[in-house]
Amino acid sequence: MNFQNNSSGPQLDGVLLVNKPRGCTSHDIVDFVRRRYKFSKVGHCGTLDPLATGLLMLGIGKATKVQDLLMAEDKIYAGTMKLGQTTTSQDADGQVEEEKPVPALTQEQLEAAFSKYVGDFYQTPPMVSALKKGGVPLYKLAREGKTVHREPRLITVYWYKIEGVQMPQIRFTIRCTKGFYVRTYCHDIGQDLGCGAHLTELTRLQSGNFTLDRAVGWEQLQQISEVGELVPHILSLAEVSKLRRQ
Repeated sequence: MNFQNNSSGPQLDGVLLVNKPRGCTSHDIVDFVRRRYKFSKVGHCGTLDPLATGLLMLGIGKATKVQDLLMAEDKIYAGTMKLGQTTTSQDADGQVEEEKPVPALTQEQLEAAFSKYVGDFYQTPPMVSALKKGGVPLYKLAREGKTVHREPRLITVYWYKIEGVQMPQIRFTIRCTKGFYVRTYCHDIGQDLGCGAHLTELTRLQSGNFTLDRAVGWEQLQQISEVGELVPHILSLAEVSKLRRQ
């Protein structure tokens, strides 16, 4: 891939796949890449919560124009939920709201709870989210102790798989459409099981045909100081187009 360097910074167009670590925001990664390599345009193709890890797609240069297309792709996640506790954010970053004993659940009961959320259904977004009400992000209203109406959104879960059960933890994988909140999924399943639940771990494995195994690790990225060293890790617009068509 060729790139030019001028007074406004290097001109490079493509998509960089990053393995996001836990604890930072998607914006943190975007800001790091923009500042470190002096790119004029960088944007992410689908945010990940601070708790989440895994595939974060960054559009660079002209690739920012196709961010919405890339963001619209289906996603595959691996997650872990903890039964017996609900939290303010529906994940482990929130404060515990309620604790209940976890009943002795059979595999059949677990499958029944998960299988309820397969296919097309409406999901109500959580208060702690970047969605806006009157121009104000919901998470800011939540910090003020406010709760507002959120319009349920039609989403799709194509399949799920319960990977392992070690009470009160349940590991699973899931394929879903954009706009799906995995932490709300865990919360709702916990409510159906009668004991509550929240998301404790989440990794995005895939978005469309873009997979985590092609992503550059965060530690490796921090060691790459020159744009020329970064180029081999960036998918050209032609490669991106080809992957989308597969």
